[in-house]
Amino acid sequence: MNYEQAKQIAEKAVGELAESLERGHSEQLKRYLAAMAKFPRYSLYNILLILAQRPETVRVAGYRTWQSLGRVVKRGAKGILIFAPLVRRADAQNASEQEHGSRLVGFRGVHVFAQEDTDGKPLPSLSECQGDPSAHRDQLKAFVTSRGVEIEYSASMRPALGQCSSDKIELLPDLSAAVEFAVLAHEVAHLLLHFGPNRRDLTKQVRETEAEAVAFVVCSAIGLEAIQSASEYILLYSGDKKVFADSLENIQRVGSEIIAAITAES
Repeated sequence: MNYEQAKQIAEKAVGELAESLERGHSEQLKRYLAAMAKFPRYSLYNILLILAQRPETVRVAGYRTWQSLGRVVKRGAKGILIFAPLVRRADAQNASEQEHGSRLVGFRGVHVFAQEDTDGKPLPSLSECQGDPSAHRDQLKAFVTSRGVEIEYSASMRPALGQCSSDKIELLPDLSAAVEFAVLAHEVAHLLLHFGPNRRDLTKQVRETEAEAVAFVVCSAIGLEAIQSASEYILLYSGDKKVFADSLENIQRVGSEIIAAITAES
């Protein structure tokens, strides 16, 4: 396949993704966001405490939070100790406390539990790319290494599936073939789009919209089903049709380049 043919395929895929973004949030994304909103945001100190006790876990919550999500903590599960603030309510005789409503008076130890120590209703998740990338996965890896960029696997980045620097792409191990291909395509898009002059200062919204749009274009070109997962990912980062349209030229250019490279006849 030559570049012009690849460009035509990319333009068709871009149109499909634009239509999907126009329709807005999917029900699956809404359920995912509603569930994630119930997980507290921990302080840096508590994050370090969690990692010291359970470095492999990716999601923790209190006993009642798990119950509200339809899950129960397993009998005998060992909690993870963190510190919760102790807040004192306003004293009717204290004008300063009345003004601010309450004040912090200290901390107390509480226990949270890792997701793997719970049973019950599955948590909502985002859609995944599906299908068989076949030899195209190896071709995409070869395209990356031909540019002097290493590909490595690391479990330490969890819950992220991949990350990219100017000379290395890291992927989470044990992903399905289709998801690994889509994640790699996403990181390759970052590599080609976001390390050059005048591109490093783009907002996360723009960077992630561009990278995921390119990933969809490339996945679509080899027959993978990725429209739902791509649109959900873009919307998760507050991307929309306008951001997408402003980046259209870059998305089509890089998508076409990758498609041409991984579908070229030997």
